[in-house]
Amino acid sequence: MPRNTDRFLDIRRDPHSDELLARGGDSEAHSILQRAGFIAVVRLHEIYHRVPAGLTEDDESRLATDAVARLRAAGYHVDCDEPFNTDARPARYPALGTSVSHLAERLREATDTAGAADILTELTAPHDGILAGLEETLGALAEFFDGLGDTTDPYTAGRLRYLADEYVRVIHSDLAHTRERLADRHAPHPGRRPCAEQVPDHEPERSAVCACPPPPRALPAPAPPPVGATRLRR
Repeated sequence: MPRNTDRFLDIRRDPHSDELLARGGDSEAHSILQRAGFIAVVRLHEIYHRVPAGLTEDDESRLATDAVARLRAAGYHVDCDEPFNTDARPARYPALGTSVSHLAERLREATDTAGAADILTELTAPHDGILAGLEETLGALAEFFDGLGDTTDPYTAGRLRYLADEYVRVIHSDLAHTRERLADRHAPHPGRRPCAEQVPDHEPERSAVCACPPPPRALPAPAPPPVGATRLRR
């Protein structure tokens, strides 16, 4: 049985460059690596992670050991150099982004426009919505760069303010308008009716658990034409 390679990672020093690198894993593993302090390196054919520049060897080892512990606590299989091996399994806590992603799950379960509008409000609320918080965070980050001292920092601060003003506000305005349209419609979703989990009296199958119609079956993809076949022109 083939293994799920996305659940396997290597954290080792490269024998040629002596860089401490992490390779493998899926997007969840990449999030864990970055929260442990690694930096993503995006190449054409792969994504791997390295430690930040300027760390001492001891700091690199602590960072790698922490990453190994976090990844194994999340159920990943990690092969690593012996100095990074650890039996520690730190507690896992839900990330902030997880609560935002939960809105997508709620939207997939919404059965009417009012429910969808309520969920969209969490994004668009002007005082404490997610997009308002994102705009404020970008502004605070721009202020941080204003006083950081490098010659490129004012440009970075300006870029962050541009993103907040031109992109986040446009998205905020568009989604707020979408939310208002949904709130005015008062319509059930035709393909999502609530399940009462009740079997009708005339149901002949004893194994039936509810009256919901079966999900639509996907049509099989047409077979490709045989090699050498001539297509008819219309």
